[in-house]
Amino acid sequence: MPSKSQWITDELSSLKQQGLYNTIRTIGSPQGAWLTVDGKKVLNFCSNNYLGLANHPKILAAAKSAIEKYGVGPAAVRSIAGTMSLHVELEQRLAKFKGAEACITFQSGFMANLATVPALVGKEDVIFSDELNHASIIDGCRLSGAKVVRYGHNNIQSLRETIANEKKIGFRRAMIISDGVFSMDGDVAPLKELVEVADEEGYLLMVDDAHGEGVLGKGGRGIVDHFNLHHQVDVEIGTLSKAFGAVGGCVAGDATLIEWLRQRGRPFLFSSAMTVPDVAACLAAIDLLEESTELVDRLWANAKYFKAEMKTLGFDTGVSTTPITPVMLGEAPLAQQFSRALFENGVFAMAIGFPTVAKGKARIRVMISAAHSKDDLDKGLEIFKKVGKELGLVK
Repeated sequence: MPSKSQWITDELSSLKQQGLYNTIRTIGSPQGAWLTVDGKKVLNFCSNNYLGLANHPKILAAAKSAIEKYGVGPAAVRSIAGTMSLHVELEQRLAKFKGAEACITFQSGFMANLATVPALVGKEDVIFSDELNHASIIDGCRLSGAKVVRYGHNNIQSLRETIANEKKIGFRRAMIISDGVFSMDGDVAPLKELVEVADEEGYLLMVDDAHGEGVLGKGGRGIVDHFNLHHQVDVEIGTLSKAFGAVGGCVAGDATLIEWLRQRGRPFLFSSAMTVPDVAACLAAIDLLEESTELVDRLWANAKYFKAEMKTLGFDTGVSTTPITPVMLGEAPLAQQFSRALFENGVFAMAIGFPTVAKGKARIRVMISAAHSKDDLDKGLEIFKKVGKELGLVK
């Protein structure tokens, strides 16, 4: 008789046979342009450290100073004994930075979505969700109990048709949800058109700006600033775990909405607050972004150069219009083989396949950073060319 967990062993074997098994590598150094991964020094083309802030000296100094003053963690949920003056300061600074009335912070961007969606819609409601939205949005939608109807990716006509169909059935309230920057393809949501539809219909509009924070907009103020749509997007989700170099999530919007999330956002009410060093690090990151656009400008210059050179080499970088650079390979086993070869040659860039992306659309996702020098980028391009030739993917 097979053991009650035999099915798990079988499923893991199946993942390996399909080239979908995720081998998790271990980093033994601070984040930066170069890493020590599984004991090997490699060029980092894999992390979301867009601005190089994860190991920035001012960020480190701020975190250390805050620990000395406040300790490490709040040891409580925000609504009981976990709201520290640092949390309040961060939320005020983020609201000002993003041009919003108010802001609330969470333990991660994932938690921000799990808190927000169920607090705003429920069983009698409907959510119109872009078909390529992030897993955290999908899980937040499931938790809400609302009916979820997907529309074609970045397709406003599909959204309008989907809304028209649902109106025939009927519902209480509705919300439109889209990622701002789509993390796997690097394309940007048509936010102006989404605002138009939401206003026409009287629906809430929520955008998840995880990969726009610190990247899009003036000095990294995000997608709403990028399109100059301040006070026209009801719910702006953000993360502090990527470009800000720390960990945390936030929601920006009008004061009434933010107060409602303080009262009904379950991760806010039932999970301990952001730790002291993370909050202090995020405050220092805002300082840096408000002082200068240098890091954001360097990020975009690096991304533009790398993408252009990859296309010249003959690689397919998809439809990305942001520093996210997908190298489209198709089948998962090929993507994993490519990733292993890159690592052997000194580049850390992981393969991404199903279920993160659709079957047949496996890729290497290169994450360019302001921390990379031109020499770093040229070194990476040289290795991509070498491996691409060895695998017969480029001439």
